[in-house]
Amino acid sequence: MDRDTYVEKMKAKIDEWNAEISKYEAKSREAQADMKAKYEEQVSEMKSQRDALEAKMREARDSSEKAWGDIQQGMEKAWNDMASAFEKAMKR
Repeated sequence: MDRDTYVEKMKAKIDEWNAEISKYEAKSREAQADMKAKYEEQVSEMKSQRDALEAKMREARDSSEKAWGDIQQGMEKAWNDMASAFEKAMKR
């Protein structure tokens, strides 16, 4: 997959995850005190992972074609970490 296609795919997924974060934030506002802390912790974790992925995406977008291969490996790890964080949050 070329860099531009990959970056576009990531942007779409980040938008999807942002929508999920918003849902959790809404649940957090409505939750009782004991559950509120859990929702806030999940939201914080999700945002942290999202921010790391966005940073990698910017790095990929701004990289040269030569550096793209190296950056893509880091992107895959960040992508997998984010997906795992969201899966865990959704199961809770």
